[in-house]
Amino acid sequence: MVISVHHKRYNKLRSIMKELRLKSGLTQVQIADLLCMEQSNVSKIERGERYIDTLFFIDYCKACGAVPAEVIAKVDDSEHQGY
Repeated sequence: MVISVHHKRYNKLRSIMKELRLKSGLTQVQIADLLCMEQSNVSKIERGERYIDTLFFIDYCKACGAVPAEVIAKVDDSEHQGY
């Protein structure tokens, strides 16, 4: 099953990631520097223009001081069935 970048769970993931970044006090420029990437790529991911790579997600969470597994638990959609 291919999930669109605009799927509700994907939107929730992006929202949680942005919230993590803001709560950690990091700007897009700062987190981009920590992750050795361009700020524009962080922006495109947060706006839903790019998919979130798994390894990027892990590094992003760690840069924000969050545990990736705990972040994933927040995205879990118990209403979704059929895997």
